Amino acid sequence: MPRRIITVNDTMQRRYRYALTASVGRNFDPEFQPDLTPKQMLALGVFCGKYLTDCRDEFPAAWFARAKLSPSRRDCSLNYFGVDASQSLSAWRQKGWIHPDDPRGWFQWYCRYYMGRRMPEEDSRQIRRWKAMRRHVAQIKRNCDPGDRMCRRRQRQALLHWAYDSRNL
Repeated sequence: MPRRIITVNDTMQRRYRYALTASVGRNFDPEFQPDLTPKQMLALGVFCGKYLTDCRDEFPAAWFARAKLSPSRRDCSLNYFGVDASQSLSAWRQKGWIHPDDPRGWFQWYCRYYMGRRMPEEDSRQIRRWKAMRRHVAQIKRNCDPGDRMCRRRQRQALLHWAYDSRNL
């Protein structure tokens, strides 16, 4: 695949450039097998509808065709499970979870990774963080009846934020 350079100009990044070196949705690290694509996540309802609302130009328009987005402020009723399952961006920064190349956090990293950007050290870090979320899958399986979507809704929503499909656990 020929390298393609993306230039980002949005409210959080100006003149940020990165190269796409892998095919869209392919050549993932074998340890990273998300259940959901970014497009599917946006259509289900994640991050209270306030994610990527100002940077649509960076990603395929098809991702936003059915996305549940809020034009003005966070609206957690847009989340699939109807609950808030996010910490604030300032909390993410305090915990050291934000990489300078992805100031919006994990989901921005995932969108760019999905599109074909590769940054080996950061990819490894984010994949480790993604794998750590599996503990929530185990907790839901241990504490909820199969298919009971009302059981641990906040935990299920958090899993959706990390591309785990918690709807059928």
